Amino acid sequence: MGHNEFVPEVYSVPTDGARPLVELPLLVVVGLTGVGKSSFARALGWPLLPNRRELVDRFVLPRMGASPHELDRTQRFQLTSRWRDAHPGGLAQLLATLHAPPVRPLVFDGLRGEEEVAYARARFPRARFVVLEAPARVRLERILGRRERFDRAKLRREEIAGFRELAADVIDQDELDGLLRLGYPLERLIAALKIVAEEQAHYHPEGARRALEGCSRALFLDTTAHTPEDAAARVRTWLEGWS
Repeated sequence: MGHNEFVPEVYSVPTDGARPLVELPLLVVVGLTGVGKSSFARALGWPLLPNRRELVDRFVLPRMGASPHELDRTQRFQLTSRWRDAHPGGLAQLLATLHAPPVRPLVFDGLRGEEEVAYARARFPRARFVVLEAPARVRLERILGRRERFDRAKLRREEIAGFRELAADVIDQDELDGLLRLGYPLERLIAALKIVAEEQAHYHPEGARRALEGCSRALFLDTTAHTPEDAAARVRTWLEGWS
């Protein structure tokens, strides 16, 4: 299958040649921020649907009167949480309304949390799920290392002064001290902590496991034990004969 620079368009209404995503054999990548979804998808090299960020920007935020360019990561989590209050399936519920050309296989990056994944498990009978996992400390270090402008969070003075209390919701103090010794600017480290803490407030790290318990269509991979290339190879083997 071709390189994933090819991005099939998605449509909110049927168009010529497009089919409902719920009828297609999607590979759904599941995982929290910093777990390695983008690196895995690049290594896999299969056609990628517009990803989570793009769908939120295009379909969710405009309906809530918000501009994606004006929001930091924590504000996005808060708004998508409000949207989920009215749409319990979260982004999976939106995905179920969309159409795309029947390219095979299609990859969607990505879902997170118990409610979204449970909804997708029920509504996408031909989908397979790859759940990527990594400890919070590892995810924090990856966020810090990738230096994406998207990974920004506005900080209040009290958050800077009380960053150890903020960190306590995410990692233990020894892990925090280890990150501090790596020499990252303190405010950048605190912003990453705030992003991970806010995400975990809305999407429990064990949520996907609970939603996919006993599901033969799910594969769980620890990205601290597998390189993106190794993970991609394992998924290709797992999907041999998939129909």
